[in-house]
Amino acid sequence: MSAAAPGTSKAAHGDVAGKKKKGPGALATAYLVIYNVVMTAGWLVIAVGLVRAYLARGSYHGLYYSIERPLKFFQTGALLEIVHCAVGIVPSSVVLTGFQVMSRVFLTWAVTHSVREVQSEDSVLLFVSAWTITEIIRYSFYTFSLLNHLPYLIKWARYTFFFALYPMGVTGELLTIYAALPFVQKTGLYSITLPNKYNFSFDYYSFLIIVMISYIPLFPQLYFHMIRQRKKVLGHAEDYSKVE
Repeated sequence: MSAAAPGTSKAAHGDVAGKKKKGPGALATAYLVIYNVVMTAGWLVIAVGLVRAYLARGSYHGLYYSIERPLKFFQTGALLEIVHCAVGIVPSSVVLTGFQVMSRVFLTWAVTHSVREVQSEDSVLLFVSAWTITEIIRYSFYTFSLLNHLPYLIKWARYTFFFALYPMGVTGELLTIYAALPFVQKTGLYSITLPNKYNFSFDYYSFLIIVMISYIPLFPQLYFHMIRQRKKVLGHAEDYSKVE
């Protein structure tokens, strides 16, 4: 689920630049910079697409269709982050990164794309907007970190905006999955019934309910983790500013 990653708790593809331990080589660093610049640009395209569509229509309803293709492309492009961890150019957990990235890819393809009836739901715009703002900040943060020129404003936004964006994204995701349930149950989407030669059954409807329930223990853990990270990263700077 994207809750596990909406977005401000993903593996840091630029945080590595701030570590004192040995970082990626020059070639790997150059590649990561290019990757993060491209991803930043991609999410900016999505943001501009949303704004243009809203101004053209005069309504926020159904804006998903205006950014459907770039959203699928760049969200799927995040799968490379798992590869980065697997090959060692980013010192983050492959399991954690994989879970967080796959949760968003799942929501993008296995829910929103597969159940076309939910694409006009306002909840889709809710999580897409949260993802878009989050990713522009996140990939910008990684890019500047790798270049060792991280503006404080971007660092502050990275560890502050999640207060609103994380709950916003989670709400949109849950409402979208919930809206998809009746259509999944009616059509039997992705479900496998017995009997069959593999003697195996799978109920996608029940699976989606389990996914929704999993948000209950995971959301607080990840949210408070980000609060702790914020205190760790920005705490000293904010305490210093108060003294000033």
